[in-house]
Amino acid sequence: MSICARPLAKLALAGAAIVATVAPVFAQTGGNVNVYTYRERGLIQPIFDVFTKETGIKVNVISAGSGLEQRIKTEGANSPADVLLTVDIGRVQDAVRLGITQQVKSDVLDKTIQPQYRDPAGHWYGISLRSRVIYASKERVPQNAITYEELADPKWKGKICTRSGQYIYNNALFAAFIAHHGEAKAEQWLKGLKANLAQRPSGGDRETARDILAGKCDLGIGNTYYWALMLNKEANRKPWAEATKVILSTFKDGGTHMNIAAAVLARYAPNKSNAIKLMEWLVGETAQQMHADANFEYPVRAGIAINPTIASYGTLKPDPLALSAIASNKAAAANLVDKVGFDN
Repeated sequence: MSICARPLAKLALAGAAIVATVAPVFAQTGGNVNVYTYRERGLIQPIFDVFTKETGIKVNVISAGSGLEQRIKTEGANSPADVLLTVDIGRVQDAVRLGITQQVKSDVLDKTIQPQYRDPAGHWYGISLRSRVIYASKERVPQNAITYEELADPKWKGKICTRSGQYIYNNALFAAFIAHHGEAKAEQWLKGLKANLAQRPSGGDRETARDILAGKCDLGIGNTYYWALMLNKEANRKPWAEATKVILSTFKDGGTHMNIAAAVLARYAPNKSNAIKLMEWLVGETAQQMHADANFEYPVRAGIAINPTIASYGTLKPDPLALSAIASNKAAAANLVDKVGFDN
């Protein structure tokens, strides 16, 4: 099976499993909106509860870790899905390619969200932002500025930990590197990064911080919000955060790599009007502040206060690279990960 076919096959299997085991229970009409989401139920439900309180529209939710795009595709015109909330620009573009989205025409969304974080054709809108940055040992790493390019510097040999190179967030970072420097330089950079790994890629971003505390490595690659969650909401993992610091790494002549959580309107949304109301509400001041404080993400709406923990990382300089450029290079990034044997 080809590299490109492999993710699609996994999606198909996951989607088929979900369709086979979970019968649709959503309302099709009335004061409802039906949401399929990759966000953890515990994190997103409080936001939906406030939406319902303010609008009277009930939010019915199915949350899953994978396969939601394929489920909507399989359900076809009978799908109860109104809105898909997804993470990572690659997953967003996959939804568009599968034909399960429809165009939204909304002055509220277009005026609120800057062009870099929405689809020009209106098929997806970012609702929150996150960065992929460096976790560093407070004890062993004195510097407070590191470029992504520097991760391949031999001075870090045996000192870096990360999760799988094929995981969506690493894949997006590698795709951004390709967009900045081209495939040839990206391949050499990945070889250098692999040579600097302290151990085989494994676990998640939280485990990367754990391994830094344990002295297995000095640097790790992680998303901004995981560190904040460990520090503020996960008592058993708080020591992992306390032993590390977050460095807002940047590309040379660029900024910090950004990714999104996004909302799309499902192609056959039975509650289209309510779905658009929800999408517009999610970029309003109330929801944006809740995203910032409950989920520790960067708001997509200007003028919203950044959570103090996230603000403590320093002043964010977002990379100006268009998210579409990242999405278009994700297949190439996946191929390079396999080519250099990054996960082996």
